[in-house]
Amino acid sequence: MISISEAQIVGWLSPILWPFLRVLAVFTAAPVFSSRAFPVRARIALAFLIAFAAQASMPEQPVIDINGPQALGAVVQQVGIGLAIGFAVRLIFGAFELAGQVVGFQMGLGFAAFFDPSTSAQSSAMGRFYNNMAVLLFIVLNGHLMVLMAVMHSFTAFPVDQNFLQALKELGMYKLGSDLFASAFWIALPVVAMLMFANLALGIVSRIAPQMNIYAIGFPVTLSVGLIGVAVTLPMLEQPFAALMQRMMDLFNR
Repeated sequence: MISISEAQIVGWLSPILWPFLRVLAVFTAAPVFSSRAFPVRARIALAFLIAFAAQASMPEQPVIDINGPQALGAVVQQVGIGLAIGFAVRLIFGAFELAGQVVGFQMGLGFAAFFDPSTSAQSSAMGRFYNNMAVLLFIVLNGHLMVLMAVMHSFTAFPVDQNFLQALKELGMYKLGSDLFASAFWIALPVVAMLMFANLALGIVSRIAPQMNIYAIGFPVTLSVGLIGVAVTLPMLEQPFAALMQRMMDLFNR
């Protein structure tokens, strides 16, 4: 009669369980993966498939007793690092959305806000447009594969048996906050500069011809210039998006 001990079951499940939890945490926080259109059961199944398929390329995982006191710490670490990876990806999309909000405010579309059911929050029209462009770039540039590579590399930089607080200290997630605002303003800078020159020209016209109703022509002019600037700068969004994705990869590839 074949008998299977608890130690053997733990030895079989432990190398797959911890990568599964980390990948599932990434799918919970990262954009596109965490969309409501992506069913929860499909996320769980895909996370298990990735964790199982990646066993050959991952470093040897420690065997941790599921019923032991170390299991809780390992679960917290896997979920925390997975959420950190997803949060880093979400910051990239947040930079594009912030750039769109800045552009929309300068164009006079700051009032054009609507309820976004995917985030359960208000978002501006231009911010939503730039966010959709980021989603398309994410798919076209194989961003989903880069995220999975970051997860696999994170097991080398932050192994399962590492202290969770030490891992958070080495990650330096707080540094991404400054990158978020800096990247957003750099993305929006060309369109904002065009709108600034358009407003300067309108100011000169209003001084030369005071009888002209500058308020009647100001909004159509700024809106047209803003749309032209957005159309011209759209092909240039690939470079900042790729640079931000590489910045995210560098956090977990050490």
